[in-house]
Amino acid sequence: MGESRGVAMLVGAGDAIGAAVARRFANGGYTVCICRRDAAKSQALVDELRAKGCDIHAFSVDARQEAEVQKLFADVERDIGPIEICLFNAGSNVNKPLLETTEKLFFKAWELACYAGFLVGREAARVMLQRGRGTIFFTGATASIRGSKGFAAFASAKFGLRALAQAMARELGPKNIHVVHLIIDAGVDSEAIHQRMKAAKGIEASEIPPDSLTKTSSIAEAYWFAHQQSRDGWTHELDLRPSVEKW
Repeated sequence: MGESRGVAMLVGAGDAIGAAVARRFANGGYTVCICRRDAAKSQALVDELRAKGCDIHAFSVDARQEAEVQKLFADVERDIGPIEICLFNAGSNVNKPLLETTEKLFFKAWELACYAGFLVGREAARVMLQRGRGTIFFTGATASIRGSKGFAAFASAKFGLRALAQAMARELGPKNIHVVHLIIDAGVDSEAIHQRMKAAKGIEASEIPPDSLTKTSSIAEAYWFAHQQSRDGWTHELDLRPSVEKW
């Protein structure tokens, strides 16, 4: 690979969307920093991309802890390079009847999907404003715009994250920081969803109709597209769903 175009930091980067975004931005010439609670879980992806000549690093961080988030940004800026892109992808998709939603569960959903997004977004803005450029991504869901039965905790957290993204976009856009909120209004074609569908409906992965789930590579391409946009035509929010999805 040639000289790095800067750092793409991915916080809450798991094995589905996070891994796909890591591959896309690494292949696009960025140094990628994958950040999750247990960095060891990303070792296979690190090995895969390094074998292709990509510059990739993994960090352990609890995005709900302010001191850990601040240290992460300081360490990456000092030891790896300037953060040009930051993706916040963490969340806890909780589905519980209202009367079974405990205070602890509700707070955990908000803390992970909304509060952690604030911490990560604020620190990303802090370093990007010093250079006058950057892109900040937030991953949303159907619950970002619709509070469905059983999703009081998750939807309220995702609504909050969407509001955070809007406020940041309006404040940071004039300062050349592009803030993007991507709503995934679909099931994601991933191992976790395959297992959930099998448990709920007995459907094997091989029986899922083609293109009825959104591929993680398609999500990664949407983020790549938004990052490449010219300043006179920035997208703040876009939604993705397969053609068969009801909405």
